[in-house]
Amino acid sequence: MRQHETGTGARRAVFSPLDSRARVDAVVRRIGDAIELGLLADGEQLPGESDLAARLGVSTVTLREALMALRQQGLVTTRRGRGGGSFVSLPEVPADDRLRARLRGWSPEELRDLGDHWAALSGAAARLAARRTGPEDLQPLLRTARELERADDAAARGRLYGRFHVELAAAAQSARLTREQVALQSEVGALVCLVLAEDAYREEVADRHRRVIAAVQDGADETAGPLAERCVRESVARLAALRLTL
Repeated sequence: MRQHETGTGARRAVFSPLDSRARVDAVVRRIGDAIELGLLADGEQLPGESDLAARLGVSTVTLREALMALRQQGLVTTRRGRGGGSFVSLPEVPADDRLRARLRGWSPEELRDLGDHWAALSGAAARLAARRTGPEDLQPLLRTARELERADDAAARGRLYGRFHVELAAAAQSARLTREQVALQSEVGALVCLVLAEDAYREEVADRHRRVIAAVQDGADETAGPLAERCVRESVARLAALRLTL
């Protein structure tokens, strides 16, 4: 299967060293988040155990336990023999009723707080990207924006929406911001599927993403930041409105 190339900055964040006190659950969360966001492609082979353990800064024993947990979650499959190894297995997207049940678990106040945090992350990333990034660093963002324009189902749209914000942080050349975005997307990213089913809103989001990219490309940090923030706040506001109907 042809591997989908995602932004190199985002991928570096996925395989960057974990905290020295990291345990199995930290490895599971890091790799699992990356798979669910589409930063690691369905069918993609993970680095070998010794290589991956070294990159993450954990022991091979910790990594093997983490891979076992990921297999149990259906996020990784392992093949033995020649050409074997550990491979990404993109999970089934949660059913609509499961997502709605998950959304009911968020209070309006929690959603507002989420929107503030997410907007702050994406706004800061857009401002920094406008100041730091070069044209070649925008290719992952441009590719993701084009894919969102063509995505037919809400599940794919949700993954691409989340990936855009992760790649925006990567374009800011901030590993910490990128990791924060990955963690945030794993917490709430799937919920965005619920408001991206409508083609009209998908087109509106795609247009906003293009405007963010254009502002970053022009080095207009004071324009890029508010545009990214507005994109996030609008989506969270739609989730909050939907939450009130449940």
